[in-house]
Amino acid sequence: ESKIGLHAALTPTWNETADTIYFQWLNRDQNHLKILTYDCATKKIDRVYEEKQDTWIDFMEGDDLHLLSGGDMVLRSSKDGWYHIYYLSNNGEERQVTSGEWSVTNIDLVNRKDKVIYFSAKKEDSTETHFYKTCFMGKEIVKLTDFKGSHRVNVSPTGKYFLDSYSSVTTPARLDVRDNTGKLIRRVGDSYSPVMKEYDLGKAELFRITTEDEYKLPAFWILPPGFDKNRKYPVVFSVYGGPGSASVRNSFPRMSHFFLAQQDVIVFSVDHRGSGHFGKKGMDLMHRDLGKWEMHDYVQAVKFLRTLPFVDADKIGITGGSYGGYVTALAVAKESEYFKYGIAGSSVIDWRLYDSVYTERYMDTPQDNPEGYKRSSVLSHIDTYKSGTLRITHGTMDDNVHMQNTMQFVDKALGAGKSLELMVYPGDRHGYRMTNRLDAAKAGLDFWLRKFYNKRFRIPAKKQETKKESK
Repeated sequence: ESKIGLHAALTPTWNETADTIYFQWLNRDQNHLKILTYDCATKKIDRVYEEKQDTWIDFMEGDDLHLLSGGDMVLRSSKDGWYHIYYLSNNGEERQVTSGEWSVTNIDLVNRKDKVIYFSAKKEDSTETHFYKTCFMGKEIVKLTDFKGSHRVNVSPTGKYFLDSYSSVTTPARLDVRDNTGKLIRRVGDSYSPVMKEYDLGKAELFRITTEDEYKLPAFWILPPGFDKNRKYPVVFSVYGGPGSASVRNSFPRMSHFFLAQQDVIVFSVDHRGSGHFGKKGMDLMHRDLGKWEMHDYVQAVKFLRTLPFVDADKIGITGGSYGGYVTALAVAKESEYFKYGIAGSSVIDWRLYDSVYTERYMDTPQDNPEGYKRSSVLSHIDTYKSGTLRITHGTMDDNVHMQNTMQFVDKALGAGKSLELMVYPGDRHGYRMTNRLDAAKAGLDFWLRKFYNKRFRIPAKKQETKKESK
């Protein structure tokens, strides 16, 4: 501990001499943060850092705050509109170490002996995460990862070495050991298998879609094997959509997405302006109005797809779980002109039914923002929901997104004389497991094939072995 900074996580944290406790305070509106200290000898509380924003402030967790000797601190904040590193001296002086229209995603290590900060960031391209180092003054930033893709690192205690786990849309994950100059020491893992050559997985590509107001939205698709630009293909949006939660990144896709593409479906993802690619200032646009910019930018993406001659405009679907279930249900209900079908899992249907800490961070309270809660609710758009276009699933024991969300949607849809497909998984929580997970995957694929191609998905039965009759 003499060489590196102490991590101050969500819980109160001791300083290095164990006579002072550092802890955080955040108001109910979540737009006013303080870092406070409690001196065990004098029993005095002092404020060592304070931040206010017009929208919300993220509570500092994990590696967002590092305590140094003498009361100095290194922290990550979004107060200039992007997530950056700040150095705070014990005399109250504050210095911004990194800056620019890009975001630091994590402070991985602070080596106070060498006065070096190791961090991960989306600096050159918001779809890629790379690993960097800089001095406490931030005069020079050195990039330590060279492979073009998404990197996740695990740094040794002094920063001399790091484990680098990385991939791209065309390269399965690898694991390397590198030194603090970025030099490769040893490759210790590679998930590529020669068996993959035996299958035509389809073509994965990254690109950008320009909106009417000049946002360049990151997008990704997998084109079906044997893609023919003279054919018409259905499209399935795969989404999450929460504030600061980007889905489009230069990393190897899920095998389930390749499998869906093998069914002659274009698998597609796009990130809206509040997904984190455009910094905290992009996320701030979502304040008090969840659902607005997600729908706006997803519709912009559909309009783009409709200009492509190989896209079947009448067969565009959307799917997601949790927040992704929310935007899926909202898209099929509110924007039914653009999204013809959807599969929504474990969905928030009305934000008044969800965790108050998460919800109020973005929406404020229902009393302060009644119109925002009304606009954002899927229940407010039942009139434009087209019967039979949504499949909705939920675990009966979900203690994150309570099942009352799904039940209220079903009740209101049936009350309006509209149908939907419903599957509940007894005893399952937020995210399905074991046989329920397999059933959800098979039934989901079956849904798309029925809607798009009027056929059913079947898993071939194993051949039955027959015993030879003994003579």
